[in-house]
Amino acid sequence: MRAPGKRSGKQRRVAILSARRQRKSRRLARAALENQRLAPVGSVPVAPQQLLADAGHDAPEFVRRGYYLDLAFRCVDCGAEGIWLAARQKWWYEVAGGHPFSTARRCAACRARERQRKALARQGGRQSCTISITANAAEKENHDEPMG
Repeated sequence: MRAPGKRSGKQRRVAILSARRQRKSRRLARAALENQRLAPVGSVPVAPQQLLADAGHDAPEFVRRGYYLDLAFRCVDCGAEGIWLAARQKWWYEVAGGHPFSTARRCAACRARERQRKALARQGGRQSCTISITANAAEKENHDEPMG
């Protein structure tokens, strides 16, 4: 029997890891608070607790900074220059649950075109499946009838 206050190696490891997570969380919160004081006009504050958890990576730049900034990007489809607004980033990461390391790739017009293309592909796939099933059924009916 162990003396009171003595813990196994596994219990100590769990306590150490928990303390590390708490220290890291406090450090990030302090850094975010300090950065929010220095935030430029037009920036939007980050709510890290709302972000999708990603255990495999360190915090993205906007989390370390403590606020979102407008980001310039080039559309992969048409090549147009665009701005991903800080408010849209906040919505994407915190409300829609987008991956913290994802960024804007398409302009609004190309996003709409891509959604329409996918919808048509899904709809077309169902129609072609239905057509082939009815065609196969009709062919089978004609094949089973005696020739006369």
